[in-house]
Amino acid sequence: MEEKLEEYDIGQSDNKSGLGMGWYVVHTYSGYENKVKTNIEKAIENRPELKETILEVRIPMQEVQETKNGVRKTSEKKMFPGYVLIHMDADDNAAWYVVRNTRGVTGFVGPGSKPVPLSEAEMKALSFEGEERIQIDVAEGDLVNITSGVWAGTTGVVKRVDEGKQTVTINVELFGRETPVEIGFGDIKVI
Repeated sequence: MEEKLEEYDIGQSDNKSGLGMGWYVVHTYSGYENKVKTNIEKAIENRPELKETILEVRIPMQEVQETKNGVRKTSEKKMFPGYVLIHMDADDNAAWYVVRNTRGVTGFVGPGSKPVPLSEAEMKALSFEGEERIQIDVAEGDLVNITSGVWAGTTGVVKRVDEGKQTVTINVELFGRETPVEIGFGDIKVI
């Protein structure tokens, strides 16, 4: 006699969002993101009825360029360590139960662990396709050489570092006066 999970009253109805299909965020133990993704995907393979309620499991990654000792290296890093995105119907008992009881999952992100889907604006903000983040060892007071652009070959002292915009501000001499210029991380080399 084969019974389905949906037939059980698993007592989780208070934790449903009531918002149905969407992208939900699941908190995991640190370092378990890939295991959680793999285990949920295996659960979907083993239980075909879940294919319609759990559509995709994603670990947001971003490409990061690091420059150390003048050597540029590209690597991929997790945007949100300890979190996994799942496109699912969080109101479906079987889907909710499988995700919530996957080894390494500590719960859904939301008030009182009640799943709340990400808005379209939040999902759009997570789309880093084509946008490359550069990490460079540079600080205020460092001497840098500009390697490309209008100011190529110019040397200056860093006055300000803006990680968000991926730029540094240096003073260059223009018409006999010191003028601040903003230069991208990709166009400088620390001397």
